[in-house]
Amino acid sequence: MNKKKISVSFEFFPPKNQLSIDSLWNNIKRLEPLNPKFISVTYGAGGSTRENTHNLVKEIKKKTSLEPAAHLTCIGTSFDEIERIADDYWHTGVRHLVALRGDKPIDNDKNKNNDFKYATDLIKFLKKKHDFEITVSAYPETHPDSKSLEQEYDVLKKKIDLGATKAITQFFFDVNAYFDFVDGALKRGIKIPIVPGILPVTNCKRTIEFAKKMNCKMPEDLTEMFKGLDKDQETRKLVAVTIVYDQCKKLINGGVNDFHFYTLNRADLSFAICHILGIRTLG
Repeated sequence: MNKKKISVSFEFFPPKNQLSIDSLWNNIKRLEPLNPKFISVTYGAGGSTRENTHNLVKEIKKKTSLEPAAHLTCIGTSFDEIERIADDYWHTGVRHLVALRGDKPIDNDKNKNNDFKYATDLIKFLKKKHDFEITVSAYPETHPDSKSLEQEYDVLKKKIDLGATKAITQFFFDVNAYFDFVDGALKRGIKIPIVPGILPVTNCKRTIEFAKKMNCKMPEDLTEMFKGLDKDQETRKLVAVTIVYDQCKKLINGGVNDFHFYTLNRADLSFAICHILGIRTLG
């Protein structure tokens, strides 16, 4: 397993209130010694935490040794607003963006800004402004809005043609779905790294709900492991680490050496998994 050097990155979301800020920084600091490739910071639904994202990204750049990657969604946002954000990031030394469409507005408000419709529009706009490193999303089990897997490949290929150099997948539990997706991409001439997105599960019920929403198959044996543990947080953590280690081991045996962990702003599980995988702190 340790013949290849394993690389990792971690995803956080910005705190919505002051009470969560200290906890967030404690978790970021916990993972910093693992020397991740980058730390990504998400937007809330509909860009609801946009300013918090911008501030957190710039603080990570200023206060830590970590390289931040800022999520940037474009749906319902004007050219002028995206230009302002892009210029601000560039001038503060943030050069890595995760370019996403974002969730479609539920209310179908005709007054919503329609300058951008797709992530491809955003990538094209950003690359004209500055030479950002652009990471994009990929969906091994297809995005809920996609009509077919072939459409997934077509969209990913277009993102690459416009300047994307890396993709991170939606979380998944079926390792074969990931390998099949990568094989299909290679057959279509898609050769950028497609990094598996890994979600350590502690709240099984919530994960099942989100998995259904995102077309992610959750194996029955996985859900069985969490039965009877609703009030037993410590055992849930142990089960979660076991499941993710098994998933990562299968991916490593298949040639994967780069992982992106969705931390849900909690470092403990990701730190433990990294330790088992051989990623250790200098201390």
